[in-house]
Amino acid sequence: MNDSVTITLRNIETSDISIFFEQQLDPDANRMAAFVREDPHDRAAFDAHWAQIMDSAGIVNKTILRGEEVADHVSCYPREGELEVTYWLGKKHWGKGVATQALKKLLEAITHRPVFARAAKDNIGSIRVLQKCDFKIIDENKDFAQGRGEETEEYIFRLDGETNDQNT
Repeated sequence: MNDSVTITLRNIETSDISIFFEQQLDPDANRMAAFVREDPHDRAAFDAHWAQIMDSAGIVNKTILRGEEVADHVSCYPREGELEVTYWLGKKHWGKGVATQALKKLLEAITHRPVFARAAKDNIGSIRVLQKCDFKIIDENKDFAQGRGEETEEYIFRLDGETNDQNT
């Protein structure tokens, strides 16, 4: 699956936001992600969302680089008192091990456990990424998904375990 291109993470640069916007316009990506904004074409809302994210001290955001190319982003953020991870990849990067490598790199930097994640039950790619990163399904949920325009079932995942940094 991996075509041996190096995956690296770096801080998000302003120019990355336009690439993120273009990549999230893909209808297949929105359907797979399911729980997205109501109107992915609303650039002002997208920019406002990212401005809020970038100004938040509690969020770790990284751009995923596949070689020299921006593949998209991976993040860890507080949700209801817990940490949760999320990621998005441009469609051309799917199925190449990019998300798995990027999430593993992020989890090396995030030493707090547990960490949670979510994926639509039929998003096999995302489920596999999370399982390869040692997340376990702990629960299920059903909610309205803007990316599908309907109620959608999702798995809730949890990553436990000790990290090398025992002082965190």
